[in-house]
Parts: sequence; C-alpha cells; structure tokens
Amino acid sequence: KQWYQRRVRGHNVWFHRFPMTKGTSSFGKRHNKTHTHCRRCGKSSFHIQKKTCASCGYPSARMRSYNWAMKAKRRRTTGTGRHVHLKSVHRRFKNGIRSGPPKPPSK
Repeated sequence: KQWYQRRVRGHNVWFHRFPMTKGTSSFGKRHNKTHTHCRRCGKSSFHIQKKTCASCGYPSARMRSYNWAMKAKRRRTTGTGRHVHLKSVHRRFKNGIRSGPPKPPSK
C-alpha cells in the first residue's frame, strides 16, 4: 500500500508511505560522487562510470565544443593560455622555418 490513514486531532488524514520530497530529506542521501577531476581539462567533470569528461570529451581525441555554447568556446580558444607552442612558431617563421642540422658557416 502506498497510502495509509492516521487520526490527527480528531480527523482522518491520508499519508503517503514514501513522502515525495525533492528537498531537505533528499539532500541527506547524496554521498556518492558521479564526477571526478579530468586529466585533460582539470575540471571536476570526468564521469566515473561513463569514463568520459562532460566538459572536454576526454578520452576522445577531439576537444568537445559546440556552436550553441559560444562562451565555452571563448574560454578555451587560442589566446587564453600561455602560447607555449605558438611563441616558438612565431620565432621560427621569422627565420624561414628551417629544419635539420645547422648549415656550416660560409667563408
């Protein structure tokens, strides 16, 4: 039975056996973690059971990004980091992107 009857202050009142609350009583049962930290983006968005990151899509090779989330794209686009690789690319481009061993000095 889902419903039961109880006498309250001289009246018969019907009660639900499982009170359907989404609030205070439900919050006490939340002690399992669904997400943990992601290796690639560092956010706490890596779903433990699915083994995928909700933010960057790790372990997929491509970064997760959608056109309907322009702000999210802006946060992780070129120019928001340290430019570790691009710094050296600019320097190499200036010198004609040479590769291989250095040429011997001409006399």
